[in-house]
Amino acid sequence: MSGSKLTVKSSEELRAARARAESRSNWDDVRRRVREGVEPEADADAPDATALLEEEVARRRAGRPAGSGNKEQISIRLDRRVLAAFRATGTGWQTRVNDALADWLKDHSPNQSGRR
Repeated sequence: MSGSKLTVKSSEELRAARARAESRSNWDDVRRRVREGVEPEADADAPDATALLEEEVARRRAGRPAGSGNKEQISIRLDRRVLAAFRATGTGWQTRVNDALADWLKDHSPNQSGRR
């Protein structure tokens, strides 16, 4: 990287430089722009990084992914051993509980009065 100079400072060094008013950032202007919702301009030194940052910010603002619309959140009481067994299978255990119930419905009618 001929012609460029890379300076590395720790967070503490950056805070100390800011406290000594050595920061070249106009923080009042930055805060004003944030309050007004002004998006930062593209970084002339790294336009690709600016685009990647904008994509990452947009992705994080999206929140949870949209569901299928076929599921409903409920509260249900299960035996501890049943719950522990499904949880022990790792990520996706709730989907496996749903799949097990759907499989049970293939051979049983939910209207059966076979309560224990």
